Amino acid sequence: MDRLGGGSGSSMMASLGPRSTSQFRNPFGRRPWMEQSGAAAAAPGAKGLKGIVAGGITGGIEICITFPTEYVKTQLQLDEKGATKQYNGIMDCVKKTVKTNGVLGLYRGLSVLLYGSIPKSAVRFGAFESLKGRLMDHNGQLSTSGKLLAGLGAGVAEAILAVTPMETVKVKFINDQRSGTPKYKGFFHGVGMIVRQEGLSGVYKGLTATILKQGSNQAIRFYVMETLKDVYKGDDPKKPVPKMVVGAFGAVAGAASVFGNTPIDVVKTRMQGLEASKYKNTMDCAVQIWKNEGPLAFYKGTVPRLSRVCLDVAITFMIYDSFMDLFNKFWR
Repeated sequence: MDRLGGGSGSSMMASLGPRSTSQFRNPFGRRPWMEQSGAAAAAPGAKGLKGIVAGGITGGIEICITFPTEYVKTQLQLDEKGATKQYNGIMDCVKKTVKTNGVLGLYRGLSVLLYGSIPKSAVRFGAFESLKGRLMDHNGQLSTSGKLLAGLGAGVAEAILAVTPMETVKVKFINDQRSGTPKYKGFFHGVGMIVRQEGLSGVYKGLTATILKQGSNQAIRFYVMETLKDVYKGDDPKKPVPKMVVGAFGAVAGAASVFGNTPIDVVKTRMQGLEASKYKNTMDCAVQIWKNEGPLAFYKGTVPRLSRVCLDVAITFMIYDSFMDLFNKFWR
């Protein structure tokens, strides 16, 4: 009997034929991230790690550029009607801040956001790239629900792991400057005081509102960005998108998110301020704002937030795409 070669082996191979080999199925299942560009393509985990590194670098650069607009937006959102009202608008806020604390006053709380923006952006883009890799179809495309779900997941992840503690401390720092005798001397001193006085939960104020805000934020932004990129690429999914076009798409995505969730942002800011104790919870805060200040109060700070977010998102996606392009050249 011919065990290893010759007639029987040849007959067996011939019996497989073209039809049989075409019906062969990979026992390890379909892997869309490998199908789209070969076996060397990055798996979701590798793409997620690239996203974390590129996102962290992006977050640090972006916040240094856009912080003054974030400062003004927060001041206007904290400004309530009545005798305690301090500002008559954006320019009034800028003038009074510069007059009282100098130009550097517009950067009060920058260290808080700088310490927080790096991990925030890292978590956001890392989570999005990881989820995107798992939700893409065999052509490497995301469905409408896939875009929204990946963005939502990224927003929820950053809200829990980075944004809530960072935003709480930032708002308390800016709120502290509004008093006649600021008590926080710096980032670590301020965080230490907050934890001593309120416990660890003191830096997790407004978690529910933040999850709602960040989840809706990133769902809207990534959906708009990915959709605009798909429209630009047309029938060629590998067509490169120029960085200036990416920036324009980012500005549109940022504007969409501002109009979509500024009311949540206002509630979140109030829940994280120094007077948050007067609200029972997120819903009570929203109800009190509606009853005492009217529906327009939910859109306080929209103009400075619009200018900041459009610039922020445009810069963020441009920087992020540039780093991802660089990483993809030597990081496999």
